Amino acid sequence: MMPLLALVVGLGIFIIFIGFARNAASAASTADIVAQRLQVYGGEKPLTMEEVELQRPFSERALRPMIEKLGALLSRSTPQEARKKLLNELDLAGRPGNLTPEDFGAVRIVAAAVMAAVGLLLGLVLGSPLYAVLGLAGGTVIGYFLPQLWLRQKVNDRRREIQRGLPDAMDLLVIAVDAGLGFDAALARVVEKYKNALSDEFSKVLREVSLGRPRLEAMDEMGRSSGVEDLHNFIQAIIQSEQFGTGIGKILRIQADEMRRKRRQRAQELAAQATLKMLLPMVGCIFPTLWIVLLGPAALILMAPR
Repeated sequence: MMPLLALVVGLGIFIIFIGFARNAASAASTADIVAQRLQVYGGEKPLTMEEVELQRPFSERALRPMIEKLGALLSRSTPQEARKKLLNELDLAGRPGNLTPEDFGAVRIVAAAVMAAVGLLLGLVLGSPLYAVLGLAGGTVIGYFLPQLWLRQKVNDRRREIQRGLPDAMDLLVIAVDAGLGFDAALARVVEKYKNALSDEFSKVLREVSLGRPRLEAMDEMGRSSGVEDLHNFIQAIIQSEQFGTGIGKILRIQADEMRRKRRQRAQELAAQATLKMLLPMVGCIFPTLWIVLLGPAALILMAPR
């Protein structure tokens, strides 16, 4: 009986260990399943530095460092006045691509080199040394001045966007101030409500004020640097209201009415110009077709042999 009892006890212990092993395996498999499900719902494993670097676009990984290095070399020979002027233009354009004046100068040189290569290639394809020289010179000039034209277009677009968004922002400022909010809180409400160039300017002013800059000084600089006359007049009215102690709600209401009136006048001016602008497509596209339809048969009859 003793050997049989020892065999039964050993078999029981063996079965217990097998049960523990199966429970551990099932727990491990359950943990793997949970980990997989967490990965599906956003619990991905942390990426390495190489993977993070490869996920960035090619322009940020290759072109941007090259432009920054070239801009650092150009910054030594750029006059201070020219740099300030270019910095002002970039600010007016909304800092496209977070470009600095040095980066923009590097972009102009790279564009000139690329367009020069394209022009030279076209000249060689045409098989004439004269065309190659003309293509090289023309491509260099076009590539150097094309980024400047693009920047001016961005500046004009941003000014028009500020001009269009000003009347609606004024109405919201009037409503917010009449509801009991302060002027800074009303500006914050405009920034929260709208996402355009004007709200970006107001957000910049609020950030500068939060950093300790006087509010009137920050707003005055915004009005002067924006290049929009209506915004500058509005800022000057707010400054005078603060200096003379006039109620800001009344000033805002007057400015809002003035902005709506100017917007209506601009719409009427554009409508009046539409007739003149339609003459060019009519003369260039419609009249030749009418002449062909009306005078074509007569011309064919006159040209027919008799």
